[in-house]
Amino acid sequence: MTIRNKNNLTDKWQIFADALLSDERQNATQAYLTAYPKVSVKSAGANAEKLLKRTEIQIYIDKAKSERIERTNIDADYVLKRLVEIDEMDVLEILNDDGSVKKITDWPKCWRVTISGIDISELFDYQDGKKELAGLLKKIKWPDKVKNLELLGKHTNVQAFKEVIKHEGEIDMLSPLIAARKRIEARNKQ
Repeated sequence: MTIRNKNNLTDKWQIFADALLSDERQNATQAYLTAYPKVSVKSAGANAEKLLKRTEIQIYIDKAKSERIERTNIDADYVLKRLVEIDEMDVLEILNDDGSVKKITDWPKCWRVTISGIDISELFDYQDGKKELAGLLKKIKWPDKVKNLELLGKHTNVQAFKEVIKHEGEIDMLSPLIAARKRIEARNKQ
């Protein structure tokens, strides 16, 4: 008799499913090896595929993902909206008319939460043996717009980077079926 927990999973199945959920970049074979560490990598792949087909595990994973979406409020729509915000970022939103950078508190939220970093370097002048601050060099690193467009293009409704192969011509499906039927009839008469 197999003992199952409140999620209708065995302890090993639970470990497998939780490993998949903890890092979705991890493949099923790695998750299987987390649950069954003494199994060979070769058999782990086949066994992982079997586990993935189990209804109990699918239900548990789907429920956990739904709960995570509710908890975090992050779903495909959120990700797509953020990608669009990043795509629409305009450097003029953070610059003054003279080209200087506005105070960070005056930046739109999209800029404040999206930039990768800010490097500020002090520039000094040396006159008469004295060191004086001559200015600041500010480098602002924002997201890679090309990568962002690629992610937008991969969205299932956009599919900008999906290759389309068009085939033209006629396919005669009827003739092979008629020929097969005649062969069967001929065999049956023998």
